[in-house]
Amino acid sequence: MSGGLVALLDDVAALARIAAASVDDVAAGAAKAGAKAAGVVIDDAAVTPQYVSGADPSRELPMIKKIFWGSLRNKLLIILPALLLVSAFIPWIIPFILMLGGTYLCFEGAEKVWHKLRGDHSDEKAPAVERGPDAEDKVVKGAITTDFILSCEIMVIAMNEVAGDSLWVRALILVLVAFAITVLVYGAVGLIVKMDDVGLHLTTKDSAGSKRFGELLVKGMPAVLAAITLIGTIAMLWVGGHIMVQGAHDLGWHAPYDLVHTLEHPFAGIAVVGGFLAWLVNTLCSAVIGIVWGLVVMAVLHPLLKALPFGKEKGGHEEGDVRAALGGHHETKHDGGPAS
Repeated sequence: MSGGLVALLDDVAALARIAAASVDDVAAGAAKAGAKAAGVVIDDAAVTPQYVSGADPSRELPMIKKIFWGSLRNKLLIILPALLLVSAFIPWIIPFILMLGGTYLCFEGAEKVWHKLRGDHSDEKAPAVERGPDAEDKVVKGAITTDFILSCEIMVIAMNEVAGDSLWVRALILVLVAFAITVLVYGAVGLIVKMDDVGLHLTTKDSAGSKRFGELLVKGMPAVLAAITLIGTIAMLWVGGHIMVQGAHDLGWHAPYDLVHTLEHPFAGIAVVGGFLAWLVNTLCSAVIGIVWGLVVMAVLHPLLKALPFGKEKGGHEEGDVRAALGGHHETKHDGGPAS
């Protein structure tokens, strides 16, 4: 018995030494994987504030906390185990999952651009039909559902970047990425949605400087939110387009990949700024490819959804229900009574 225990302790010590030696590799892998997923992270941070916009200020942070824990559960309890199983038994399918996610990003980005150009604001006019705790639960559920899709893409991108590492290293890296990105996104969202309240508080101070800064925060937040949404849309198209170009290249269709690198090559040799300019050209090309592919998917998918029995009109989509719930909060907050 003692001999078996000693052997077990030796094995544990050996594993600990291996783990200690691999900490730098795990940290480097997590940084690399997280950087590749940055575009989707930006979009995640841009999307989430809309779910608490218009809610009672006292409920904004509790709602974000619920969404945060839901997002972390999505990543750690559902997406991570599924990805580890896929990478262990059918790793060849990961590029196809990645391209499916890239197609989704292109579609979502193109749809946002399309509706923006058409001036479609129908979601904002959704009736205020629900209020109170039930509406809050619906808002949180809708946000977690949207987060699940974005989290899948983040985790698949991260997995693809560390596919050559051992299984346990991949697991550690993905756990680290899941925690870091979730804290980053929802920490930023918490700051964003409370910034106007901070500004209002500063306007009550005696200091003229505090009052001016508070007024600047209150007046500037709509522009900040609009800028974040724009950056998120561009990031979706860039990341989605890059995934499609790289995926097509890996599957044997080299033309888009070669074209992008041909266009960026003349800029790469410019002193000092060459690397940045080459990256910028690559990013712009990826975004253009992303929006073109997204529009193609829109042209196919929209008529198909209308023809299928489970297809829903825009007003019947869950997001419409979410915005309707928010509308109820918004009118209650500003009118001081029930919305009509």
